[in-house]
Amino acid sequence: MPVNKGTTAPVFELPHVTFTGLASPSSGAKETSVWRTSVKPGTKPDPHFFDHEEVLVLIAGKGYALLDGERHDVAAGDTIIVPAGCMFGLGNESDELFEAIVSLPVGAVATMASGESLVPMMAR
Repeated sequence: MPVNKGTTAPVFELPHVTFTGLASPSSGAKETSVWRTSVKPGTKPDPHFFDHEEVLVLIAGKGYALLDGERHDVAAGDTIIVPAGCMFGLGNESDELFEAIVSLPVGAVATMASGESLVPMMAR
């Protein structure tokens, strides 16, 4: 059973969001990918959907989730269950970092609002 150290976890940066890989095929997971998402203050949602269900457990801060265009205010302790095919995005209007632990099946395909499809680095 692999043990993955947080100090050596891969980090993927986008302009307003940081993803820290916790479990994926590249780190020994066969079926489930898990990562930490850190959403910076002032971030607007980047709508996308997956071909599989995604689950987010909020661990710090507060923000909002857009689910098929409907806004849901969320905070640490809340869980977001995003059905497959649901257009989804996270936003942060607060002055503090908003963080979640995210779980998604390995190999799940994301489709962006632009129509571009990809398997995110955290799920490879």
